[in-house]
Amino acid sequence: MSSAPRPISELISLRGRRALVTGAASGIGEAIALRFAEAGADLVLVDIDADGLSRVKERIRGLYGVDVEVFRVDLSRKEEIDGLWESLRGKEPDTLVNNAGIYVFRDFLEVDEALLERTLGVNLKAVFWMCQHMIRARGDRGGVIINVGSIEAILPFARGLVHYDVSKMSVIALTRALAREYGRKGYRINVVVPGGIRTPGVERLRREALLKLRIDVVKTGMEFMSRLPLGRLGEPDEVARVVLFLASDLASYVHGAVVVVDGGFLSA
Repeated sequence: MSSAPRPISELISLRGRRALVTGAASGIGEAIALRFAEAGADLVLVDIDADGLSRVKERIRGLYGVDVEVFRVDLSRKEEIDGLWESLRGKEPDTLVNNAGIYVFRDFLEVDEALLERTLGVNLKAVFWMCQHMIRARGDRGGVIINVGSIEAILPFARGLVHYDVSKMSVIALTRALAREYGRKGYRINVVVPGGIRTPGVERLRREALLKLRIDVVKTGMEFMSRLPLGRLGEPDEVARVVLFLASDLASYVHGAVVVVDGGFLSA
């Protein structure tokens, strides 16, 4: 005879959990941190923006009262990632969200080694090293890993992002490979693929395009919106809610999945 199903309030709760979120100083990362805190998780927040981290920390403490630690880390530098995990020894997170990422528009023929290395360093290599540290630290205790990709990796749309697209498609491959290898050791590993989200970076790009009369960027934005079935950009919290679902026991049988949050863009 099967036991009674657990209540939703228990399944969605992260109470007693400790989650590390990268890129947490703004945008999607900040929204994830807020939702995780609301669900009761203690937090380790990582970003290169120390002021932004302090602001998010104070906001979360004022709203939810959970434990929050912040670390300024340049994720393009492996030694700083190593130092972060050394600082966390003995209190390692059981949940890891690799959200941090950078995108710089540049024509493929003008991409130099420095830009390629920095893009791959933050968007791919950092995810690789963070996952490796997490699995090494947790061992057979298992845990939850959620990586963040991009619809650009699946359907390249904007010009000047070849280097970015390569980095994000590699994150999807990394996620699925790790899911295959570590599922039986107690890990659930998935990747979220956001579409056009109204983050501070996107808003800054829109303003710059208008002020500098970047007609090519404006045209791309108009074309993107014209094929978007929901007809609007998403909000960071709309991605955060999906990440919370994947982190929680509501998603106990979701593993190795590519979860798209794009307002229907890829279906159009």
